[in-house]
Amino acid sequence: MTTEIINAKELHKVDPVFGQLSFDNHEQIVFCNDKDTGLKAIIGIHNTTLGPALGGTRMWKYANEWEALNDVLRLSRGMTYKSAITGLNLGGGKAVIIGDSKTDKTPEMITKFGEYVNSLSGRYITAEDVGTTTADMDLIRQVTKHVTGISESIGGSGNPSPVTAYGVYMGMKAAAKYKFGTDNLAGKKVLVQGIGHVGETLVEYLVKEGALVQIADINQARLEEVGAKYGASIFTGEDLYTADVDIYSPCALGATINDDTVNKIRAKVIAGAANNQLANDIIHGQILKERGIAYAPDFLINAGGIINVYAEIVGYDSAEAMKRTENIYNTTLEIFNFADTNKITTQQAAMSVAQSRIDQRKKENAAK
Repeated sequence: MTTEIINAKELHKVDPVFGQLSFDNHEQIVFCNDKDTGLKAIIGIHNTTLGPALGGTRMWKYANEWEALNDVLRLSRGMTYKSAITGLNLGGGKAVIIGDSKTDKTPEMITKFGEYVNSLSGRYITAEDVGTTTADMDLIRQVTKHVTGISESIGGSGNPSPVTAYGVYMGMKAAAKYKFGTDNLAGKKVLVQGIGHVGETLVEYLVKEGALVQIADINQARLEEVGAKYGASIFTGEDLYTADVDIYSPCALGATINDDTVNKIRAKVIAGAANNQLANDIIHGQILKERGIAYAPDFLINAGGIINVYAEIVGYDSAEAMKRTENIYNTTLEIFNFADTNKITTQQAAMSVAQSRIDQRKKENAAK
């Protein structure tokens, strides 16, 4: 017989799910494990008031399972508000697969994950995200209809990244309009952190408009490729958060605006594609407000991707998806004005507008 001793450092893990700050009343958490394929995944369904929970599947080599759980909780919660503020009849969900997408992913693993998605009978609809591809979604489509972002050849809308980038670009222009008095980005110094599919397309939009673009990424070969392709400069400073730029655009992983960085940032506008950019929505959002930095809420301006895959569900075409994505410009300006009027942060303003739509639907459903 052995006695397990829990030290003080481990006490915060006594309530690993319901006790997590990010749990935030999630409706359902599904832990998926398959020994044969090596699949270890978590599906988070945050809220289905407005419709089925739709959100991508991220495959990442997390340091531990706690990190993976926290990520899926934060991401799925963000999807609830993203769909709500964008006017889509969707709830919020997300999934993570624990592992290195470059070395651990196999067709068998992805197919098995699709079977878990199918077991939820449409409460969760998946799509691609960091570490997964359109080809992966095509595999999942073989075992479930509850998947979006599949290839155009089989009736899907393809990779949503270009539409996501367009929405971020629209949100950035709106933030510039609010902060600088013009949405013309020509001559503006913009630092794009993270040059994945979305980041690259965003760089293309910015360079075409005449912005002075610097790029940063952990992949040096990728930096050189994108820099040469679009004429963007590679950031060479020691600390990108202290870079002398007008606009900081985080397009990699989240929480880059945290206790260590929030007071360093010299940019006057933050507008990027990364999810959950604020490590703490309340504290860091307030500091940005006090410092006079215009923060475009990430779940608002990166909604182009979900707008695009939503088209697969309701049937409108790509032109309509781009039109809806372009409207992110107007919504972003409305959020800035709402925040000013109510003397709150832009994050609080966006959350308030999104929550109001959810609450209204709850009332409507209760009255039926």
